[in-house]
Amino acid sequence: MAKNNFINVNLFGHEIGRIGMDEDNTRSSFQYNPNYLKSNQLTNIFPKTGIIKSTTHVQLFSQFNNTTFKGIPPQFADSLPDMFGSIIFKAWLDSKEESDITILEQLAYVANRGMGALEYSPVKKLPKNTTIDLNEIIRILKEVLDLKKSSEEKKLSSAGLLNIFKIGTSAGGARPKILISENKTDGTIIPGDLEYSEAYKHYLVKLALDEDASYPREILEYCYYQLTEKAGINIMPSHLIDDKHFATERFDRQNGEKAHIFTATGLTGWDFRNATNSSYENLFKLCSFMKVPHAQTEELFKRMVFNVIFQNSDDHLKNHSFIYDKEKDSWSLAPAYDITYSLNPLIDYKKTKRALSINGKRSDITLTDLLKVADAFTIKNPKGIIRNIEALITDLTLLMKEYDIPKVIAEAIKKKVESGRPTNSNKSS
Repeated sequence: MAKNNFINVNLFGHEIGRIGMDEDNTRSSFQYNPNYLKSNQLTNIFPKTGIIKSTTHVQLFSQFNNTTFKGIPPQFADSLPDMFGSIIFKAWLDSKEESDITILEQLAYVANRGMGALEYSPVKKLPKNTTIDLNEIIRILKEVLDLKKSSEEKKLSSAGLLNIFKIGTSAGGARPKILISENKTDGTIIPGDLEYSEAYKHYLVKLALDEDASYPREILEYCYYQLTEKAGINIMPSHLIDDKHFATERFDRQNGEKAHIFTATGLTGWDFRNATNSSYENLFKLCSFMKVPHAQTEELFKRMVFNVIFQNSDDHLKNHSFIYDKEKDSWSLAPAYDITYSLNPLIDYKKTKRALSINGKRSDITLTDLLKVADAFTIKNPKGIIRNIEALITDLTLLMKEYDIPKVIAEAIKKKVESGRPTNSNKSS
């Protein structure tokens, strides 16, 4: 490395190693802490997918210079802010009149407040706040997003942005969201960036900012959450806050501990923005490689069928994760998340493409396609699974009515779902 530019990686109290970056940000490095390797503990925290190798030698990486990985190994890029988080990050830096910072400095800000259990040091220290004003957060977020859409120069409050930066940059995805913790005894809500004790329930909250939007996306996702539960899919308990914000319990904060997690992209280096490796078949193969119980492979099949039937085409590689069991030094398929109707119901799309292909196809998925995947990965009673999930179409109609989804939206979604049924006679060759 041309410059002593490093950051330490820690997990469950162990210093795992350190990441480095060249001055020109074109090449990164990782080196294990020799004492960690000698300890022979937590030996499977980085599954051997051919990226990080179990050696004390410095490992160099120049193949990850793109928008997704930003030059560093995917396992650590998983900790960086996604689209929405990056918007808030930039707005906060602009408010402080700071220039762009390096990727390692971004990890220093992530520090011990990121999703999962990986922590980075030395940290960029931030003042701690103990309360949350949801209305104030929404007001500032609207200002940030409105400013992003305009060419107007406007100074935003650094203090207000700091509060959102701490609880809104770690959660992945494109839509506005924050992390909160709710006291199990008195219901007090505090910022969820640092808290993980068992005294609290820990939530990721998707905020309803678009009061003038054509339909309430967060309420629709809550309808889909209930539908997912009815389908028998493993998903974290969720509810609505103030009848409009979608809150889901975090699977990386349970029983007073942090859980070590990776997305499929973080595990493998498969870029979720690139179609090359974006297939359900690859996800099934990854389950096999990770040695997850076969029941979880069958669960993945159920999720795939649900996403096909209910038109969740944004089921990309970062929307599937794995969770580490430090007692068994093994991995499992994480609970499902980000399952909703992913298109704009008011647009009559002539052709849509799925993020993950099935049997080599990204559209017009048939019963034959689903059954071919089932056969390849030894899924029991696949036709029964498909029939049971198709039977929930009526439940979706009832849920949308119960939660006052506008009639024109509900009818458009129902029409799309009905027309895309894989068992339709004109598609089940």
